Amino acid sequence: MKIVFIAFIFLSAISIMSCNDSKTSHNGHEKNNEPKTQADSLMKDVMDGHNMGMAKMGKLTRAEQRTRRLLDSLEKLPAKAREAAVPLKVKLDSLQKDLSYAEFAMTKWMEEFNMDSALNNAEERIDYLGSEKLKVSKVKDAILSSLQKADSILKEKF
Repeated sequence: MKIVFIAFIFLSAISIMSCNDSKTSHNGHEKNNEPKTQADSLMKDVMDGHNMGMAKMGKLTRAEQRTRRLLDSLEKLPAKAREAAVPLKVKLDSLQKDLSYAEFAMTKWMEEFNMDSALNNAEERIDYLGSEKLKVSKVKDAILSSLQKADSILKEKF
């Protein structure tokens, strides 16, 4: 028991010594994670929106696949059952379109985004990044709303 306690104390001490204060870097100099300029702040906002959207892409793809499988299954039903499932098919078709649009919007935004746009012109860069912040926010909203819709429809029915 003493050995376990001593090992715990030793590992805790090593862990504490290896952690750096968040305000200093490994070389002991101050590091500042705060954006220094308006352009830096906008770039951070743009990248935060991108990263949040990308974090949801796997879930979005899985929801798309599940929706597609359900739509395919509905098509294989006998005529009467297909007729009875029309309201569900309408919901799933709408969901499929929303999910596909969200994926398309993220892909399109990433293809068109120029991280290095107007680096030598602060005013143009701020305008560009402000515009991109709005675009990526709309993309993020499309992703989140389509996933919310997927959660609602897929959990409600299946």
